[in-house]
Amino acid sequence: MKKVLLTLSIMIFSGSLFAQESPTTPKAARVQIIQGPEIALASWFTAIRWTTNNPGGSPVHYGIVHYGTDPKDLSQTAKNPIRLNPNHSETVFRVLLNNLKPRTTYYYTVDSVEANGKSDGVTSPVQSFTTQ
Repeated sequence: MKKVLLTLSIMIFSGSLFAQESPTTPKAARVQIIQGPEIALASWFTAIRWTTNNPGGSPVHYGIVHYGTDPKDLSQTAKNPIRLNPNHSETVFRVLLNNLKPRTTYYYTVDSVEANGKSDGVTSPVQSFTTQ
């Protein structure tokens, strides 16, 4: 009994129970945005959310939003990491845009990349929102 508790304690404190890496999953043949992107709130910060089929590949991906006040110049970028769940057929990306100007129209597109920067091959059309 003491040996089991000691082994469990070592695993917990060494982080081996919490540092499990998700397995690499087969890369999807075609990644598609199946819902969104949609605005969660349009204020001095704005959250943008969209759902794709599970892109597979590396366990960590980044949701990326390219945005700006000119639809032809989306040079500002915000991104957020997400760990894929290989058991789910869909992945929900959420990215927060901070320090936006009030009563301003912003244009944006969304996409996603693997941790190594390789694109998942999907980009949304340019959309817009106006902050409060």
